[in-house]
Amino acid sequence: MTEGKDRHSQLATMKKSHVSSSPVHQRTRRTRIVCISDTHNCTVKLPKGDVLIHCGDLTNQGSFTELSKQVAWLEKADFECKLVIAGNHDITLDTAFFEQYGDYFHNNTPQNITDCQNLLKLSKSLTYLEHSSCTIRLTSSSGPRTIFSVFGSPFIPSCGKWAFQYPREDSTVAERIWNDIPLDTDILITHGPVRAHGDESRHREAKGCEILRQAVWRVRPRIALCGHVHEARGVHRVRWDLSSKSIRYNELETNYQWEDPGVGNQKNCLVDLSAKGGLPLNNDGSKVLSPQSLPMSVSEVRSSSGSTINKPTDPEDADPGIGTRGLSGNPTSARSDGPALIGRLGRKETCIINCAIQAGSYPHSGPRRLHKPIVVDIDLPVWDHNI
Repeated sequence: MTEGKDRHSQLATMKKSHVSSSPVHQRTRRTRIVCISDTHNCTVKLPKGDVLIHCGDLTNQGSFTELSKQVAWLEKADFECKLVIAGNHDITLDTAFFEQYGDYFHNNTPQNITDCQNLLKLSKSLTYLEHSSCTIRLTSSSGPRTIFSVFGSPFIPSCGKWAFQYPREDSTVAERIWNDIPLDTDILITHGPVRAHGDESRHREAKGCEILRQAVWRVRPRIALCGHVHEARGVHRVRWDLSSKSIRYNELETNYQWEDPGVGNQKNCLVDLSAKGGLPLNNDGSKVLSPQSLPMSVSEVRSSSGSTINKPTDPEDADPGIGTRGLSGNPTSARSDGPALIGRLGRKETCIINCAIQAGSYPHSGPRRLHKPIVVDIDLPVWDHNI
């Protein structure tokens, strides 16, 4: 009985310390994010914004020529921060896949994968994420001067002989991959969609990954961006059920339906998640305030655009997946979700966006139909409190 009381007291103290340590009135500013995916060698007019995000499939087969043109287009785009991941068609960016299957592509024309990969890895204005995370601090005096954390990954469930795939039927592999998403992620960028949101193919099949959807439930980022399933372009605001103690990964019903305001006119395809827009996202981005989430040591790398990118310097300092595991384990364990959930109860909603540019499926026959980029306005925390 005494042990039970001590346990209850311990959890109560933990909860109190987490609540009192959370920011009460965090200053935010509206930040504009332009979202694209699946350009497949095409270029489109990009609206003005603070951040540009490309969710993969820049090309059809990842040749040096294809990648060069796409990278040159993105590098010229006028954004303070530009984030890029690969897709399953960007095959030279997947070293293991290309070493095994590369000879079957590009009409037997050899491709130097180091040169192809360096187009993105060595770019001075693009931040290339390879199943990795970073913290973005917008520093331009003319920008919003906000800060956010991002994780980007190209992996998808198997769908033919293409790159960056894991077996669709093997949940163990998928769990190992998606458990790497840090709990403090504000913006999640994946090439493939989660199951049941932005994943319905032209054959009315759900092509998304259920394990990824469960990972998104655990992390609950403000925004989850994807592409891959061209016909499923659209916006879904998902409300997470955090009240059930016995059933995980539940979603609450929502009547939200996005009507694209940019169809057939010159307007932006806007998704307004800001307070000024009248329908703010119910997600304050609250962080995990627990021992397992102590921040990594970071070094600041300043890009040519002026934004600051924080990257881990020592992979031994922290495991980016800790906190997403052990959901039903011992509450006193360092890998328990108890402290994580207590410190992150403000993350109640995620906006899931499939921002595919190509309207039809690959291979593209006949005239290509292209969508506009999707523009997101969202309130993000300000790092410079002197403004």
